Amino acid sequence: MKEVMAVIRINKVNETKRALAGAGFPSLTATGRVLGRGKGTVDFRIMQGAAEGYEEAIAKLSDAPQLVPKRLLTMIVHDDKVDLAVKTLIKVNQTGNSGDGKIFVLPVNDSYRVRTGERGGVTLD
Repeated sequence: MKEVMAVIRINKVNETKRALAGAGFPSLTATGRVLGRGKGTVDFRIMQGAAEGYEEAIAKLSDAPQLVPKRLLTMIVHDDKVDLAVKTLIKVNQTGNSGDGKIFVLPVNDSYRVRTGERGGVTLD
């Protein structure tokens, strides 16, 4: 089992949830508003985004490094489904611009279903 963590743009959450469900990943956890920043610098596209009212762009307008609002999605998947999950996340969230997000894949040693006490990969089905 693996944990797939994705930090994505706020405006991509609903599209991402639909795409993941369509790819066979109906279960996930979404953490409310998270804040972070990458190493990139502000460019003219930020000005355009700010003019269009995007929070992420507006937050980047000041001179000081700003933390940008994002969403954190996490899901536990079977090892053989990791590539599909990652490809689905990239397909939906890739715009080619800085700020598209990050995906992390981590090992999961075990899982338990609280209701039944079941253990292991069966808890994902």
